[in-house]
Amino acid sequence: HVQLVESGGESVQAGGLLTLSCIASGDSFNRYQMAWFRQTPGKGEREGVASLETNGATRYADSVMGRFLVYRENAKNTLYLQMGNLRPDDTATYYCAALPSAIAARGNPLLPNQYPYWGQGTQVTVSS
Repeated sequence: HVQLVESGGESVQAGGLLTLSCIASGDSFNRYQMAWFRQTPGKGEREGVASLETNGATRYADSVMGRFLVYRENAKNTLYLQMGNLRPDDTATYYCAALPSAIAARGNPLLPNQYPYWGQGTQVTVSS
């Protein structure tokens, strides 16, 4: 199965720009539906931020629509999350997740429980 490693998280000022990367290994990356989630301390479930299906379809959380962009480079086995106009409430640990497209069900791709493979997370801190 696929292994995932995120990078790119750092501390930035509000209004800034940041791009996260998620490198996949161990399996054919282009077979997987991918997504970004985030979690803050004290919140139980990870929040879906953006998803990208193998057919190119994307979905974004309302809170990041128009500010974040998810894309992938299959040749580099890498998923990206470009984050713009960052706000303090974007502060969180960001995780990428993978779901084999062969078993992906119809429905909301931003629900975390359907994703079996996860990275370790990368911290993003936005200060005002």
